Amino acid sequence: MIKFTIVTITYNAADVFMRTADSVARQTYAAVEHLIIDGASSDGTQNMAEEYKKASDAACNGHEVRIISEPDKGLYDAMNKGRRLATGDYVCFLNAGDFFPSADTLAVIAANARLEECSSEGKPLPGVLYGDTDWVDNDGNYMSRRRLTPPEKLTWRSFRHGMLVCHQAFYARTDLAQKVPYDLRYRFSADVDWCIRIMKEAEKESLPLVNVHATIADYQREGQSTKNHRASLLERFDVMSRHYGLFTTIVMHAWFVIRAVIKK
Repeated sequence: MIKFTIVTITYNAADVFMRTADSVARQTYAAVEHLIIDGASSDGTQNMAEEYKKASDAACNGHEVRIISEPDKGLYDAMNKGRRLATGDYVCFLNAGDFFPSADTLAVIAANARLEECSSEGKPLPGVLYGDTDWVDNDGNYMSRRRLTPPEKLTWRSFRHGMLVCHQAFYARTDLAQKVPYDLRYRFSADVDWCIRIMKEAEKESLPLVNVHATIADYQREGQSTKNHRASLLERFDVMSRHYGLFTTIVMHAWFVIRAVIKK
């Protein structure tokens, strides 16, 4: 079977960790590696992760849980650790508080992308699998569909119009992910930069990007980029300027402003 590596970054996340862990544990798809990269939490998160691992080992359901708990240099440094350690065919980042919307999420991704057909017929696996996401509140209750929706045909140029695919719903082929580290110069927007560079790498290797036509992640809207909105916007402007050029970036941001005014 095609194997998925799910990376969960935690730091003092005891209040939301099990929501994420339970959603991975109940996946009916068997070939799953769950990497928990903890930043040396002091609130019991690590103990919860160990109990989760014991339960997973006892279940013998084909899921493998691995835990790394040590100080790190922040979110994207921890993601780089998970990226390097991944042994699956695809890697996805589902951080503490995020969760899969249903027990068959991974099975649906594999089926809709026809991954087993690619494997059995010797065809190259797609470079990226992507889908829709929903916003949830702090208790995990549905709020709304994410405003930006993934296009039918995605390329690295698509993100000129904003981050059309949420990071949690972006599955990179692991060999590509291990070539492309998160840029630690960015504190809040390294995920945007990383996704663009992954898609560029896929294009170099003539690998397709496949829309799986399903909602594949639920996440809290109130993340670090929302809490640090201005700094995040400045970083995103820099990311877009580097990839698309300053003129294009200015034009697109002018359109973002006009669009926001029109919608009011």
